[in-house]
Amino acid sequence: MPAARASRAGAGQEPPPAPPRTILYTGKGGVGKTSVAAATARACAAGGARTLIISTDPAHSLADSLQLPVADVPTRVDGSLWAVQVEAHAELARHWAGVQGWLGELLVDRGIDRITAEELTVPPGMDELFSLLALQEHHASGAWDVIIVDCAPTGETLRLLSFPEAARWWLERVFPFERTILAAAAPLARTVLDIPLPGGEVFTDMRRVSANLIAMHEILRDSERTTLRLVMNPDRMVIGEAMRTFTYLNLYGYVTDAVVVNRVFPEGVGAYFERWRGVQEEQLQLVSSAFAPVPILRVPYFEQEVLGTTMLGRVGDALFEEGQDPAAVLHREITQQIIADGDGALLRIPIPFTRKEEIGLKQVGLELVVTAAGQRRTIMLPPKLAALSPTAARYEDGILEITFRRASE
Repeated sequence: MPAARASRAGAGQEPPPAPPRTILYTGKGGVGKTSVAAATARACAAGGARTLIISTDPAHSLADSLQLPVADVPTRVDGSLWAVQVEAHAELARHWAGVQGWLGELLVDRGIDRITAEELTVPPGMDELFSLLALQEHHASGAWDVIIVDCAPTGETLRLLSFPEAARWWLERVFPFERTILAAAAPLARTVLDIPLPGGEVFTDMRRVSANLIAMHEILRDSERTTLRLVMNPDRMVIGEAMRTFTYLNLYGYVTDAVVVNRVFPEGVGAYFERWRGVQEEQLQLVSSAFAPVPILRVPYFEQEVLGTTMLGRVGDALFEEGQDPAAVLHREITQQIIADGDGALLRIPIPFTRKEEIGLKQVGLELVVTAAGQRRTIMLPPKLAALSPTAARYEDGILEITFRRASE
């Protein structure tokens, strides 16, 4: 593993290192996300950047993609490229052992068998969350120029990391007074609830997780250094899920700097696949509508499985133009913003260089279709807006603002 750089400036010391460029790849399972992430990592390392690719997917496929063994600590692939497959159980033991032990004993005392109790002590998504928290340690090590993260096939982890204020509330309001709270609650717990109160190790775990959650959020929100890239196939169901993920990323302030459409049939595929190619071209129009102005990168459907150095190199060549920095930030802005407004909401969409009379709106279920100057943009609204309808719109200084209210208001 590369030696960590000096952590602080001083006499005879190097200046503190810049944070690593961090790219997180996410998408629906089976779209080739791991291959795209590994190809990007190889391209970064080929340019001389000290690169680490991290797999946080519980069903790891990174080693298969690289065709090399990968451990739960940084493993050298070749040159400047290293890889690690984070083991969720080990991360759970490090971060959640105190809470898990207390809750487990509490459930066993209530008649639940121990195996089931242990399963119930881990809320859904927590193992993935703790796996992603491993990024924080590697980010702080100073050993890497670029970190590529092959996330689990879901946006749920990113949604879990969207609640830093709750973690800050616990750190500022609860933990400083934990002993007072426990002392006051002890009589009630013993006489009324008949449950054991958590010990200090439980609060220690929760304090550490809350602090790590806040630190992870700060890493992900550093749009100068950290972005996400969505991987999809040109299939309607896959694109629909990617659109929902894209909306959530915008909603929580994470920058998506590119979308990758994988397994696109090239020209000359023959009569059998030509009809499929036509369907894909229609879906690619939806991709352009849904994700503009974010850059759209295409990877063709190759004649063989993408495994090993040669094939990952071909994916990298398809993703990035010759001379292009694969670690560059390809887009820097949130493309849509939803602001809670009492019982309603306000959607803000940048649409520069357009006249007000050229803008049209249409809502179909959770899809909001915006047309401007002959161009079409499809936005997947979050479910919390399902009961709301657009009631007003204003266009000023290149920003379209749409107000949502309940139909009865």
